[in-house]
Amino acid sequence: GISSGTNSIYLSLKTLNLKKNDEVLVPSLSWVSTFTAIDRAGAKPVPVDIDEDLHLDFEDLKKKINKKTKAVVYVHFGGMSKDLTKLKNYITKKKIALIEDCAQVFGTKINNKHPGTFGDFGTFSMNPMKILPSIGEAGAISCNKKKYFNKIKILRYAGVINGEICLFSELN
Repeated sequence: GISSGTNSIYLSLKTLNLKKNDEVLVPSLSWVSTFTAIDRAGAKPVPVDIDEDLHLDFEDLKKKINKKTKAVVYVHFGGMSKDLTKLKNYITKKKIALIEDCAQVFGTKINNKHPGTFGDFGTFSMNPMKILPSIGEAGAISCNKKKYFNKIKILRYAGVINGEICLFSELN
């Protein structure tokens, strides 16, 4: 659990240890928080065109990838999802992380897989305006590696776990 959907994207990005000149590809059609989370994590957001389904255009994405590209934030927009196997295979070969923004697709399945299970991270928002609302702000992150999970647990409470302060050297 995280405090918001924006923080779920932000903490996923912080887990990747991004540097100042690193780039994160993001759909040009997304909520402003997607771009600000990338900026706050210390990387440069790079907009990618969208296709006719309002999702990342795979061909434009391939053109924008370069040696500075460290992650892709894929937004499952408007309750619609796509199979991300092709995208995940392509960027994994290039050692690029995939962060799925699943705020608008609770309950959907793609070839018997839920959004948030294709990428390295699945990020969720339970803002009162979302499909799965809460009273106030709430968010969640799913991830596919124990090292990501452990780092997120430390970062989400500013370095405190079970009442103990962790050293930031434990984050790497």
